[in-house]
Amino acid sequence: MQSLSRAGLVLALAMPLGALAEPSSSDVDALRREIQSMRADYEARLQALEQRVKAAEAAAGSTGGTASAAAAPVASPPPAAEPAPAAVAGAGGGGANSFNPALSLILSGAYTRTSQDPANYAITGFPLPPNAEIGPGTRGFSLSESELGFSASIDPWLRGAANIALHPDNSVSVEEAFIQTTSLDSGFSLKAGRFFSGIGYLNAQHSHTWDFVDNPLAYQAMLGTQYGDDGMQLTWIAPIDHYIELGAEIGRGRTFPGSDSSSNGAGMTALTLHTGGDIGDSSNWRAGVSVLNAKANNQALVSTNAAGAAVNDIFNGDTRVWVLDGVWKWAPNGNATRTNFKLQGEYLHSTRNGNLLYDVGNTDAFGALRVAQSGWYVQGIYQFMPRWRVGLRTERLDPGTPSFGLSSAALFSDYRPRKNSVMVDFNPSEFSRIRLQFAQDRAREGFVDNQITLQYQMSLGAHGAHSY
Repeated sequence: MQSLSRAGLVLALAMPLGALAEPSSSDVDALRREIQSMRADYEARLQALEQRVKAAEAAAGSTGGTASAAAAPVASPPPAAEPAPAAVAGAGGGGANSFNPALSLILSGAYTRTSQDPANYAITGFPLPPNAEIGPGTRGFSLSESELGFSASIDPWLRGAANIALHPDNSVSVEEAFIQTTSLDSGFSLKAGRFFSGIGYLNAQHSHTWDFVDNPLAYQAMLGTQYGDDGMQLTWIAPIDHYIELGAEIGRGRTFPGSDSSSNGAGMTALTLHTGGDIGDSSNWRAGVSVLNAKANNQALVSTNAAGAAVNDIFNGDTRVWVLDGVWKWAPNGNATRTNFKLQGEYLHSTRNGNLLYDVGNTDAFGALRVAQSGWYVQGIYQFMPRWRVGLRTERLDPGTPSFGLSSAALFSDYRPRKNSVMVDFNPSEFSRIRLQFAQDRAREGFVDNQITLQYQMSLGAHGAHSY
C-alpha cells in the first residue's frame, strides 16, 4: 500500500477511530515517517526564523546610540513621506512582491482666512526670488501640497525613492528622486539624485510631518522655505554607543540661496554634524550644527526698500548659512502613546558676499554687497491626552545692516520681522490629522496679518516610520 498523503492523514485523524480499518505495520511505519518529515520541516523553518531575528538584532546593535535616538517619544505621527522599502531582492521570504514599490499618497487641504492679501506677502529686509513659496498661501478653500511617494529595494545593495509634489495651482514637481546604498560597511551611506539637504532639523522633513502648517520665517527667508538640490550625500554613523552622525553634500546649487547655472563645478556644498542620546528612561535629545555654501549667478530677487516698496534686484556672489538645532523629547517611561512633550529650536545665520544691481530699471545702483542676517524660532508641542496635541511657536528675524556703498541706510529697512503661532490638532489615527492654527504674522513692515488655518492631512497606502 502506498503511504498516505498529508491531506489523507488529516482526514484520517478527523474520522472516528472505529471508522478506520486495522492498519498494517507498513501503514504505521509510513505514518511515522510522514510525521517525522513534517516535524523536521517545521524545525528547519523555526531555526531559519531564529537566525533572521539574531541577524536583525546584531544589525540594530551595531548602530549603538542611533537606535536609542530613533526610539525617542514622538507625538502622534502624520503620514510619512518615504514609505518603508520593499524586502531586499534575494532575501528569504521576500515573495512575489519583493520587486514591487511601496506606494503612498498624502492628501492635504486647508481653509485659510487672512486679514491681509496673501498676494502681497513679503518678509521685509530679506530679498527672495519672485517665485518663492512663502506666506500663508491662498485664501479660502484650497488643496494644499499633496505628495505621491514611491519606494523600493533595487537589489541587495541599493534602494530607490521618489516623492512627487502636487501643488495647489495644479502644477507638479519632483521633490525627491534618489538612490541610496543599503549595505556599505562601517556605518556609511551614500545617496545620489534629488533630495532635501540634511542641514538643520526641519529641512529634511516633508511638509506633512511638520508640527505647524508652515515652516518658520527663518527657513522661508534664508532657505526659501526648504532647501533641496541635485547632487550626492555621504553620511557616517559612528560605531559607538553614543549617537554621532556626520554628513557631507555636494550639489548643483539650483535653488535659493543659490541659483542654477551651466557650470561644470559644484554650486553647493554642505557639512552636518548631529549627536544625541538618552536622559534617563523618559527623555532624550538631539543637537546639531550645519553649514551650507551656495553660489548665485544673475539671481533675480525681490526686496523691500526703506519706504516699504518692492524693488527688483540681481545678485551675483556666495551665500553661507549656518544652522544650530536642538530637540528635546519627553514621555513617561518612554511611552508616548498617552502624553508627551517636544521642545525644539533652531538658529540660522546667513552671510551674503558679492555684487548687487539694485532696483533694476529704476535706480540701477550697482556695487559690492555684504550682509549678515539671522533668525530663530522656538516651539513646544504637548500631547495632553491620546490623539490631541497643542503647540506654541515664537520666532524673530534680524535683517542686519547691509554694506552697499554710502547709501545703505536709505536703501534698506532695519525692520525686524516676527511671528507667533498657536495650534491644536486631533489625530483620529496615525494615518490622519486635523489641525487648527492661528498666527499673528508681522513679517511685512507696517502690517499685521492675522491668519487662521483649518487643515487636514490623510495618508493612503504605505506608511513608513518617521525620523527622530
